[in-house]
Amino acid sequence: MSDPSPADQPPHDALRSELEAWLNQQNQVLLEEVIATWQGAVAGFRPDEALLDRLRAAMPSRSGFGPSPANPAGVADQSLASALDLVEGATSQGDLLKRLLDALVPLVERSALFVLKQGLASLYAHRGFEAGAPLKPGAVVPPPDLESVIQGLGRSLRKKGPGYAALLAPLSPFEAADMAVLPLRHKRKTVALLLVDSGLRQGLDHPEFVRALVLAASATLASLAAGKEDPSHTQPGTSPGTSPGISSASAPTQVVPESIGAAPPQALDPRTRAAAERLARVLVDDVELYFPEKVAQARVKGNLYRLLRDELERSRATFVDRFGESIEVQHRIFTSTVIHHLCEGDASKLGEAPWA
Repeated sequence: MSDPSPADQPPHDALRSELEAWLNQQNQVLLEEVIATWQGAVAGFRPDEALLDRLRAAMPSRSGFGPSPANPAGVADQSLASALDLVEGATSQGDLLKRLLDALVPLVERSALFVLKQGLASLYAHRGFEAGAPLKPGAVVPPPDLESVIQGLGRSLRKKGPGYAALLAPLSPFEAADMAVLPLRHKRKTVALLLVDSGLRQGLDHPEFVRALVLAASATLASLAAGKEDPSHTQPGTSPGTSPGISSASAPTQVVPESIGAAPPQALDPRTRAAAERLARVLVDDVELYFPEKVAQARVKGNLYRLLRDELERSRATFVDRFGESIEVQHRIFTSTVIHHLCEGDASKLGEAPWA
């Protein structure tokens, strides 16, 4: 029998895709069951008072385990002072982000920085999480509780909910008992989000120290940006707003980098583009099929995103899971399909979608 001809490949690809989708779904169900079992066990994994009493009784009798003569508060203050010195010594915006995460290592179990661009939060770097993070590519669409912090309606997010879950998703499947999300601001605008949590511990030891470091980082960021904008700091061979040794072509165009080693946009393979456009049309057609009244209303009055926010976000998440956030951000296949089919080609009728 001769080898399958190229014409036989699409059915084979369809079968393979169906099998892969089924396997991924089963693996996800199994993983969720394992995580639920693990979290339930951890919730009850606490030392009882009898054990604590025995530990306290044993501490003075063993060399090296007795009470420390040093003042614990003084030790913590010294750690904060060293962390502040580390942050304030940053020489560039990228160096500042790295130093901020390094400074947090003695203070929190896990930390991560997300850079904001076009309404999306992209993972920049992390400490303390699994070595394989990010677990999946793509940026995070901020849920409402996280959006309020970004807009300056709150100083931080200290309650677990959709915002914490969205930022944690690319980093780890395991939620911590305590967490905080704080905004890194420049000129009253949030440019990055810092996520810290307690890992396997029951709480954050020094949340006020974390906030102090974030405020110091924001001040240092403003200082670095002011130095770049001041023409008096330029030297021969540099243009205004460019640091010595950096050409105008490589000067940063944002307050903070978009991502580590971000690659420039590349041409999309025709077969991949065709498959992406096909999936986008199916997803968008389903929205119109199940919500014809809202689509018709948006075509007349606009603001489709407000009327169908949950449906559009779910459809976009399905598209991104299949093809990746980078393809959508660079080529806007799903967004263009929504505008063309649901908004009759008028982008203004979509409304204020964070990914539009």
